[in-house]
Amino acid sequence: MVNLGELEAYCNQLLAVDSFNDYCPNGLQVDGGNPEISSVVTGVTASQALLDAAVEAGADLLLVHHGYFWKGESPALTGMKGRRVRTLMQNGISLMAYHLPLDAHAEIGNNRQLADRLGFQDPEPLDEEGLLWSACLGEPESAQNMIARIDASLQRNPLYLDGGREDISKVCWCTGGAQGYIERAAAAGMDAFISGEVSEQTAHLARELGIHYFSAGHHATERYGILALGEHLSERFGLQCSFIDISNPV
Repeated sequence: MVNLGELEAYCNQLLAVDSFNDYCPNGLQVDGGNPEISSVVTGVTASQALLDAAVEAGADLLLVHHGYFWKGESPALTGMKGRRVRTLMQNGISLMAYHLPLDAHAEIGNNRQLADRLGFQDPEPLDEEGLLWSACLGEPESAQNMIARIDASLQRNPLYLDGGREDISKVCWCTGGAQGYIERAAAAGMDAFISGEVSEQTAHLARELGIHYFSAGHHATERYGILALGEHLSERFGLQCSFIDISNPV
């Protein structure tokens, strides 16, 4: 068991939240009223389905990558958002969320964890924030082999855009909705770029920049950072921690 404030302070320091100008508040977003935490549920997004699963699991804390209170959205706790927050408050469950800090962490972050899942050796960030990562493959491989690698590792058949290259030697990635980083990947001399989502213009960019693009799913590429964070906190504080994966095809 650990105090909620102590747990938040530890996570904030571990993930260096003050280093990021993010689209949402990182850390404690909803105080469910229970100051002592013993049972934690982790998941990618604080959807109603995940909230209901946390209630059923008897969680004191829900720890997610995608929480609430995003820039530009209405602050009113009505409708869907009102129901979600009400579920937390009525069941004494606090909500903590970490967005960009969890993408970037060098060990438990989404990008590093995705590299480990895909079997990329010696991965390293290409930028100071740690949001764009790269690796050199031990042996060049075809785009079809990369598709098979992603499918086997993530249980997700990626949408593939042909960049017109031969084999892939240098690969770059950023999890989630980072398809816009494809130009930075091409400028860095990468043969392939992997992210979660895809946009209409991505197909044209891949062809004209000459870089293969693999859209492996926003949810599928961002399951592993929050899983790793939960496992770390379980070991560090002796918490009962369970990861619940709410299926999402996007």
